[in-house]
Amino acid sequence: MAVFAKDISLKTKGNNEIYDITSQVQESLKDLGIKDGILTAFVPGSTAGITTIEYEPGAVSDLKDVFERLMPRDMHYEHNKRWGDGNGFSHVRAAFCKASLTVPFIDRKLTLGTWQQIVLVDFDNRPRDRRIILQIIGE
Repeated sequence: MAVFAKDISLKTKGNNEIYDITSQVQESLKDLGIKDGILTAFVPGSTAGITTIEYEPGAVSDLKDVFERLMPRDMHYEHNKRWGDGNGFSHVRAAFCKASLTVPFIDRKLTLGTWQQIVLVDFDNRPRDRRIILQIIGE
């Protein structure tokens, strides 16, 4: 059993932008000396999330629309009243989406479905420098 950690860095635009990080995550499995195991992707912070989706314009647009309908930007958020930064909606959306995702891999290949990609969703109301921590466990 071996454990490895790697990072992915992204400059994001915020405002519900969705980034396909599948290739970077898959690439992280190269040259580790392990064949099978699990990979967890985690985004530190409380205004971004990681999930899977078919990364095509229609599904991406639908996901953005659902977040806006369920947790509207212009709704009252106590967080905004307390801190005045106007990003209460982004904290709620990130809590709903979650900060991590675990994917098994076999023979150094993520076991994603044919149309399934790993995405980072940046909910904040401003651009950010995002770090995604990958922890890889296997043998």
